[in-house]
Amino acid sequence: MTGRFLLCGGSGLIGTALTDLWSTRRVEVVHLSRRSHVQGVQAVQWNPTMGDLPTESVDGFDGVLHLAGESIASGRWTRARKERIRASRVQGTALLANRLAAAQERPRTLVCASAIGYYGDRGADVVNEESAAGTGFLADVAQEWEAAAQPARDAGIRVVHLRLGVVLSPSGGALASMLPPFKFGLGGPIGSGDQYLSWVTLRDVVRSIDHVLNDDGLSGAINVVAPTPVSQRQFAASLGRVLRRPTVLPLPSWAVSLLLGEMGRELLLASTRVEPTRLKASGYAFEHDDLDTALRDLLI
Repeated sequence: MTGRFLLCGGSGLIGTALTDLWSTRRVEVVHLSRRSHVQGVQAVQWNPTMGDLPTESVDGFDGVLHLAGESIASGRWTRARKERIRASRVQGTALLANRLAAAQERPRTLVCASAIGYYGDRGADVVNEESAAGTGFLADVAQEWEAAAQPARDAGIRVVHLRLGVVLSPSGGALASMLPPFKFGLGGPIGSGDQYLSWVTLRDVVRSIDHVLNDDGLSGAINVVAPTPVSQRQFAASLGRVLRRPTVLPLPSWAVSLLLGEMGRELLLASTRVEPTRLKASGYAFEHDDLDTALRDLLI
């Protein structure tokens, strides 16, 4: 793949991996950042909170990737924090979509991050891109987040929403936070352990983004998850096997609710069993579709 791409969220886990990959190819990457200077990368400055993004600064790109948003897992969800989470996704996407729609040289494609939180807590039911939205804070935010890109779609830009599962990488995110207790033999299933966890490796996220950018037939929602979701209990057992540590210390549901409140209930106790129907139908081949193999590749 070649071309010129604008990347928002380039300093995050996925954005960093994508920038590193593209630096080895004939791909020009420009970061859309709140900072005026990003080390080693050309940058365009914006301030989504203030609505500051000159239209001319988004002209002439082959594609735009919007991956930014405040972390949902770094603290309890107070009313103010929930509003920051929502605004960081909805306001930024709406501003970018409107500026791209008004640009003289519009990109062919806008790829926006979303999340499988869109589906809410669905128990053991299998959901795919055709499934209805769920209920709860994350489901509400995901619906608003995706709707905010509509101006770009109305302007004829191909819009893709990456409904991301739990991204596995030792460099950050959920797996990195699990490693310390598990390495000390203090890990175990969370809650009942029956709730489904739809996971995907960082490597497959980056490869799927490449795949989506190269397939003009893909638009709308795309579930970016491995085709083999597992229960919380299975995930804990797999991580213990790979690390050669016991996993006999469960974290009960009442403790999750007490310690983390609504955030814990939606992130750790909810069950979402997601199928990557559209990715598979488009011919995408997962590098990691078995959890044990994926964890060994990541950690050993």
